Amino acid sequence: MESLMARPDKPLVSRSAAVLAAVEIIGAEGLDAFTMPRLADEFGIRVPSLYHHFRDRDDVLLAVVRYVAGTAVATSEVVPGPDWPDFFVALAMNFRRSFMSHTNTAPLLLRYRPRDLLPGGYEAAAAFLKWSEVPVALHIRILDGMETLLIGAVLCEDLNPAIAADNSFHSCAVEPGSALASALKACDLSADAMFEGKVRAFLLGVTQMVGSS
Repeated sequence: MESLMARPDKPLVSRSAAVLAAVEIIGAEGLDAFTMPRLADEFGIRVPSLYHHFRDRDDVLLAVVRYVAGTAVATSEVVPGPDWPDFFVALAMNFRRSFMSHTNTAPLLLRYRPRDLLPGGYEAAAAFLKWSEVPVALHIRILDGMETLLIGAVLCEDLNPAIAADNSFHSCAVEPGSALASALKACDLSADAMFEGKVRAFLLGVTQMVGSS
């Protein structure tokens, strides 16, 4: 019913300010607490004022995930060539860092996939692979796999902060002297290093698929 209410002649708040406020509300109070009335209250305005910029709550959430994912795309100094995996590692680290610093936004990736929000970024990534002379048959495998890996990683860490600890297996009941206990003792990587290792392992695995069906 709110969307049918008359809008004021001039917007009382900017779109960018509303998106940033939505990010703050979601971070502090959670996704379920975020509503159009709650956002309007943040600015001391009525809900119809928000309809200058957004159709409804879903439209605001779309803008939020586009903002968080977009801020993760940073210019990399890596140039096309044999070190092309470093380019994707940098993007992956930025993506993870952005969603981890914007609490409670990761679940939005289940509804709004980056490929649908930032098509220009995927075109740039495909062009980078082409200029790096990575076989074109691998491009979609890399782009699709990277997205799946990133969404899974940030969802796990966002929904269960314990997973973001230096060694997430420490929360498990591990028998002393077991193989898992030995493996944990031998692993001294930080959460960032573990994540980077996953990305590099994936990229290495894909590149070894040259010529496979």
